[in-house]
Amino acid sequence: MTRNVTSPNAALATAAPRYEGRAKVTGAARYPSDVRLARTAHACLHTSRIALGTIAGLDLAAAWRVPGVIDILTHETVGDAVRQAPAIFAGGYLSDSFRPLGSPRIAYWGQPVALVVADTYEAAREAAQKIVVSYREQGAPGAAIDGPGVTAQALTPMAVKAGDFDAAWAAAPVQVDARYATPAQHQNPIELFATQCVWEGERLTVHEPSQYVNNVKFGLAGQLGIDPEHIRVVSTYVGGAFGAKGFLTQRTALVALAARRTGRAVKLVATREQGFTVSGYRAETRHRVRLGATRDGRLQALGLEGWELTSRADTLAMGALSMTARLYACKNIAGQVNAVAADRSTPGFMRAPGEMPYAFALETALDELSYALGMDPVELRRANDTSIDPVGGLPYTSSSLMRCIDEGARAFGWKDRPRQTGLLRDGDWLVGQGCASAFYPALAGNCSVRVRLDANGRVHVAAAGHELGQGMYTMMAQVAADELGVAFDRVTVTLGDTELPPAVVSGGSSATASMAPAIMAACAAIRKRLGMKDDDRAGVLAALARSGAGVVEELGESRAHGNAPESMRDLYRGKALPSGGAGLADRVQFALGAQFVEVRVHALTREIRVARAVGAFACGHIINARTAHGQLVGGMIWGIGSALHEQSEVDARNASYINANLADYLVPVNADIASVEAIMVAEEDRLVNSAGVKGVGEIGVVGMAAAISNAVFHATGRRLRSLPIRIEDLL
Repeated sequence: MTRNVTSPNAALATAAPRYEGRAKVTGAARYPSDVRLARTAHACLHTSRIALGTIAGLDLAAAWRVPGVIDILTHETVGDAVRQAPAIFAGGYLSDSFRPLGSPRIAYWGQPVALVVADTYEAAREAAQKIVVSYREQGAPGAAIDGPGVTAQALTPMAVKAGDFDAAWAAAPVQVDARYATPAQHQNPIELFATQCVWEGERLTVHEPSQYVNNVKFGLAGQLGIDPEHIRVVSTYVGGAFGAKGFLTQRTALVALAARRTGRAVKLVATREQGFTVSGYRAETRHRVRLGATRDGRLQALGLEGWELTSRADTLAMGALSMTARLYACKNIAGQVNAVAADRSTPGFMRAPGEMPYAFALETALDELSYALGMDPVELRRANDTSIDPVGGLPYTSSSLMRCIDEGARAFGWKDRPRQTGLLRDGDWLVGQGCASAFYPALAGNCSVRVRLDANGRVHVAAAGHELGQGMYTMMAQVAADELGVAFDRVTVTLGDTELPPAVVSGGSSATASMAPAIMAACAAIRKRLGMKDDDRAGVLAALARSGAGVVEELGESRAHGNAPESMRDLYRGKALPSGGAGLADRVQFALGAQFVEVRVHALTREIRVARAVGAFACGHIINARTAHGQLVGGMIWGIGSALHEQSEVDARNASYINANLADYLVPVNADIASVEAIMVAEEDRLVNSAGVKGVGEIGVVGMAAAISNAVFHATGRRLRSLPIRIEDLL
């Protein structure tokens, strides 16, 4: 059961139906792999079965004998046809910098070794399976974050420091020093990773599910050495992304090259197994948390260190210490993020990329401290609440953590919870209750939107943004309708095409916070052009009629706070990344929340069930309560998966994923979800952006794993510091 509880606030009252709902449930919505192109050839990948070494030989004879095979791309035929380019964290466009088919070198299990193109998918798949590759292995790979053969690098820009941690730690009357671990996890969106490419002369059109079509356009142009204006990328709908489709992957250039070589449209739909390495994933992490406190619970020393797995090719870490170090009042802080290079593919963004694992470590350690103090976990957080950034001394734009905790605790019935472990029981079930804070940076990016109003009272809104299932079509129609005083059903929205005004990446819970201000700017320009007062929205159609114009159209641009004026140029070359959170010079802006969970652990079998979960979140202005509710509840359910189910199992012998399918990769199903409540705490924050929006897409997953872990301890008295928590951990 899911139930939505909202605080009384007019801003939360709107819940327009999904703009694209009917198209999705009737099958009318067309995803990139659904697009039918003339004379389409089909492609299949053959991927490496080792993690480290070189290709000694390729036997393609059997593959070429399969009827219908048109072309086979390997490192011998591709080579430098696809140019080397940097990854996104190195200032480039790509999710990783290693070039498959660029050389005989093998750097990770699942690396593309060949791309087969045939008249039918079946022929391409059969031929790909008949390719025989001889490898020259380079010894056992360094596969695990804490295994042999890996190397760690301290990332100095991600270090956090305030006061004198060492002295404060030594003097603290109460100390907690604990280590935590989270596993690799994969997004596994229902829509597979698909790419269709077709050339018309010098113009290339790409149909690909993407969270950032302009990133694909400009990055691909660099890889292929062509003018970006010759590339169009279309992604009208995305069937799940969660970070995995955020940036250009190496497969796109290979499909584009295959289409140019064959003179045909070429379609690639990677298999579920290939999806584990064709894009990024949540990397393994390790953490050490040191908390020093007075006997009344006030933090005196906060030590945070994280280790994150990355590939040999790319030094990448999410490093959420910028938030965990600022969440609570403490004068003495030391934090460090380390990247650990292994023989694996490059990780990437997965819903609340760094926040989920770093919150698990900090919020579990705080629970441990509460028991060391004999103090209620809620009251411990109250004792350390802050509205001032303890690292830099900057003010928060708004800080509603304790409001979230109090409202969540009230709905959950936290006051009736016994402090001692193992006291609650229901027949054969041990019952435990735990809590944790949730947080996510309030981010926004530069954005542009075109709005057109015609004399019939119809409005058209267009931008190269993305509908990932989060409700972007609905939000855009709703904002435009409100700003121009027309009915919701009089607005049409066009998205997901590089021919439209460019938008920021749909990631980091920043899409609405970026797009809504741009729509508001365009609508304000329309009202001004019609000679209206700035706050007059009811008379727009009458003003248009008086003007005698048949159509009025404006382009609205918004520049996120803290971004330099010249950053607008980045918007028009596919480099509009969100900013905010703890990265601003004058303030800190977070969305905040609280998670409360009740678990049941069977006394004999140790089966773990989440009986109920309550989350309370303060995320600024809520434009649509219905879509926001879906995002928050969806995140909470994913948090249950992260805590109890999800782990990408790695074979240490060859660094392969042995559960790269939806049969063995565990995710929560209906039987795992009982009562989930999302409370939207009313919050007004007009500093974050002109729409007052903070974003709801990712905060729901943050803190859930810690709350569940803390509840398991409350039920059993057994502290578990590694995810996922499974039956064998409690036997």
